[in-house]
Amino acid sequence: MPRYFVELAYDGSQYSGWQRQNNALSVQQVLEEKFSQVLQSDIQIVGCGRTDAGVHARQYFLHFDSPEILTEQQDYGLRSIQPKDIAIYTIFKVKQKAHARFDAELREYVYHISLTANPFNRHFTWAPPKAKALDWDKLNAAASMIGSYSDFFPFCKAGSDVENYGCQIKEVTWDRVEDELQFTISANRFLRGMVRMIVGACINISEGKLSIQELKEAMEKQERLHTAYSVPGHGLFLNRIMYPDSILL
Repeated sequence: MPRYFVELAYDGSQYSGWQRQNNALSVQQVLEEKFSQVLQSDIQIVGCGRTDAGVHARQYFLHFDSPEILTEQQDYGLRSIQPKDIAIYTIFKVKQKAHARFDAELREYVYHISLTANPFNRHFTWAPPKAKALDWDKLNAAASMIGSYSDFFPFCKAGSDVENYGCQIKEVTWDRVEDELQFTISANRFLRGMVRMIVGACINISEGKLSIQELKEAMEKQERLHTAYSVPGHGLFLNRIMYPDSILL
């Protein structure tokens, strides 16, 4: 069976996350139902990773095995049948063993904090009441420290079924872009809930609820923070995924 990669984006506002669930609507469920409808076969899709409820993706990849080589009409059908909050950009054939999740070499997330309340952007940025009072130097000091570690148990959501907590951080920065603060982090992999908890730790350090020394001790001992805080999901975007050329035919 030929294997295809699909590049897409989605607004996660109305979904319980990427992963299919028994009692809530997910992006995976919608796509599997639409793909199965177009291809007239039971299509199972594999995503490049999980996103939580309300989290968005500017770039996302999935793979699926088709019962046959896609026709031009089927390709068009897969692109056009999706709801308005999901956009399919490209569909391309890959090697049979190519894997959307395991072959990804880098993932990048961006978290958006609005410095002013904006009713037209409320689903895509978080606007905390004291956003303008956040300490820029402390935000960057926390990010710099976090980026120097390679194990992240303190930032893994309780109940996660991972075998290890190692992540190779490539970049972690705070930037000012117009009326927003943007936190960008990239790595080979992320733990469940990791990005939102890291942003939460930076916010707590900025507000004096957590010290740099306490963060350092938690990271060195690989213990949970006593003031662990996960920021709201709607400000988070999965921004970029990179794969090796070796997956291509």
